[in-house]
Order: sequence, then C-alpha cells, then structure tokens
Amino acid sequence: MERLDFRHWRKEGGSELARERHRARMLAHEDDARQMTALAIADCHADIVCLQEVESLQALERFEEDYLTPTTGLAYPQKICIEGNDTRGIDVALMAKGATRDGEKIELLSAKSHHDVRFGEMGVLTQELIKQGVNKNERVFRRDCLEVDLRIGGKRLTVFVCHFKSMGSSKAGMDGRLYTMPVRMAEARCVRQIIEQKFGTERVANMRWLVCGDLNDYTERLVIEGSARQGYRFSNVPEPTSGLEPLLVDGFSENLMNRRDADDRWTLYFASGIAPDDEDPDNRPVHHLVQLDYLLASPALATTNASALPHIIRKGQPVRTVFPPDQDVDRYPRTGWDRPKASDHCPVAVTLKMV
Repeated sequence: MERLDFRHWRKEGGSELARERHRARMLAHEDDARQMTALAIADCHADIVCLQEVESLQALERFEEDYLTPTTGLAYPQKICIEGNDTRGIDVALMAKGATRDGEKIELLSAKSHHDVRFGEMGVLTQELIKQGVNKNERVFRRDCLEVDLRIGGKRLTVFVCHFKSMGSSKAGMDGRLYTMPVRMAEARCVRQIIEQKFGTERVANMRWLVCGDLNDYTERLVIEGSARQGYRFSNVPEPTSGLEPLLVDGFSENLMNRRDADDRWTLYFASGIAPDDEDPDNRPVHHLVQLDYLLASPALATTNASALPHIIRKGQPVRTVFPPDQDVDRYPRTGWDRPKASDHCPVAVTLKMV
C-alpha cells in the first residue's frame, strides 16, 4: 500500500505530543512490517510471484525500490497489476524475474483482467445469491481473476491470480463463512469457466495452468483445543462443503498443498480472541489453523511434477499464532504479538518443471 493504515493506531484525544508519539510508533511498525514482507518474499526463492492486496503498480514498484531490493537484493523487472473491483483499492498482481534460477528466459506475454464479468452472463447467479440481494448485472469477482500468459524456456504457462470474497463476520443469523460461501462458489465457477473457455473443455486437462492466490475458504480445519498453560491439542476436521468445490471436483485441478501432511497445510491462524485467559474457560478463543492460500495445478502440470512439494513460509506470522508441535519457526526480527508482522497469511511456493 502507498497509503498508511491509521485504523489500528488512531488515538483520540490527548496532547499533541501524545498524538505525534503515537504516529511515530505507527510509522515505525509499518516500516518493520514492509521489511518483513520483503523477507517473506525472499524466502520463497521464487522466479514468479503472485500477490494479493496491492494498491497499484506504482505501489508495487515503490515497495520493490524501497524495501524488497534494499532488504534482500531481489528485483522483479516484469510486473502486472490491473485495477479490480475492491472498493478499498486492493488488487491482485504478478511480478517475474527475467530468467529462472536455471537461466531459462521468462517472458510475460499478455495479461487480461476479468473484473468486469457479470453473474448473468456467466450463469452463476443462484437462488442463495438472489436472496442476499445480488442481481444478474453485478460483477462476479470481488477483486479480480487476473489471467497472465507466460513463456518459460520456450514453454507456455498460464497463471490465474485470484483473491476471493472474504468470510467476514456473522450475518443474518448465519456463520460468516457460510453466509459468504455462495459468492466464493460463484467466483470459483467463474474461474473454471474462464479456464475452460480459454483452452477448450477437451484440452483443458492437458494444458499448463495454475490458479494461485488467497481463495478465502478451506476444505478442512486444524482445530486447536487447550491453552498455553495446559498445553494444546490439535485435531484435523474435514468440512462438509467449501466454496472452492467447482475448482476441485471431477479432478479439474490438484491442490498441490494436499501433498503435505494434513496437520501441515495451514497458511492462516484464526482466533476469535487475541489474548485468551487460561484461567477462564469462557474467555478462551475458538481458534484453528486453515489453508486459505492455494496453488491449484492443471492435471497435466501436476502429473509432470508428481514429486513437487509446496513450501510454506511461516516466519512472518505474528507471535500470537499457535503452532503445532515441531512446526514453530524463528520469526523475523521485531515481529510483534499481533503487529508488526509480514502478513497474517503465509506465502506458499513450489518449484515446477515445464515439461
């Protein structure tokens, strides 16, 4: 972001000196967070990076110039960021080096936004959405599905960078995830249609493509019970339904993260309370670890990379995150209880061969 987020640091009243001290502390925390984000990107060791919540191409370029390159020495000369639908101005983006670590040339051939597709034209308007007040002329994607064609060492690869509707809080007497799931289901159906229309339903399984991004839903939870004082217990709980189903059913794509152990796929820690009281059972949070960030590979790409195992970078997690046994990491310097941090999401990276 180019703009600073004052919401978490705003202080009403007090002297001018107190307000200035508060602002100075906020600026220091923002600076730390951006350096941690740069370190997390560097730890991906990635030739191509897909991003969410980017304010603009200019913001991405300034982040590289002021933080990524000075902190890590990295540079990504090829960048694409197209304004999407989010009213807060958070867009999806992709950046790439000029060549892979093996010296294969990376060419960014074309980029296409799908932010303007509508529920009616894509045929994804359901009765559930109509009951929520959605009409056929509204745009499907809450942000975008950014379609990027690349050529790597002479081989074509298409990446679809997405950021689906967030789960939000409870509404209309329903759990926030369930209430917002019809929107994510429509987004997933829409992405599938875009991919099928691009390659053709007969050829789609045999082409090289990836759906990457924060899809804001999960197929299972790693439920956490207990407390810091008494010890934690972790149990994997499958979900009966998910907004991602259209992209996963019928072998349409493979969630590469499923190659990891069930208790080691999570990319986000959720808790209903940040500072639970170990002595008060009623004040303990409902908390779990879930996978919200995905690399969904076409059947052909998954098959030719059968041994590829995604790597999850968790060093940017805030201190409050509860880690399963043997998974805790040394966090980046100056990481806070909740802030500063690289992100509440963990980057996911994988090395693939273009065969």
